[in-house]
Amino acid sequence: MRILIQRVSQASVISDGIPTGKIAGGLLLFAGFEDGDDQKDIQYAVRKIVNLRIFDDKDGVMNLSLMDVKGDILLISQFTLHAKTDKGNRPSYIKAARPEIAIPLYNSLLESLSQATGREIQCGVFGADMKVTLINDGPVTIWIDTKE
Repeated sequence: MRILIQRVSQASVISDGIPTGKIAGGLLLFAGFEDGDDQKDIQYAVRKIVNLRIFDDKDGVMNLSLMDVKGDILLISQFTLHAKTDKGNRPSYIKAARPEIAIPLYNSLLESLSQATGREIQCGVFGADMKVTLINDGPVTIWIDTKE
């Protein structure tokens, strides 16, 4: 599983023309799944996401987690995180999980994040054409690959 984490002061998503998620501040997560992903990957990712100390404390030092600042999460599925670009100019997505594998993993990640934070997680719609708007705060962008 690959997750691109962006600390945001606000973010929203429109899925197939319909607003489906919006946060005032917290983390925007882009998640891509591969065939070998399982609950261990989800547990690892959730633990990292909610505990990453990437929010500023009173002294301006990144020393606080999402839980400390009571931030929100906007979760977006994004198979293109598994793009292979080593050959030619057209990316290959062969490592990205097919929907029958990725959708249950996405739903599990959504539920696990909600349980870990005690909050409703905002999200896009898996497989939809999504328009994501964000204001990256910092900017702070972190990459997690559960296979590394």
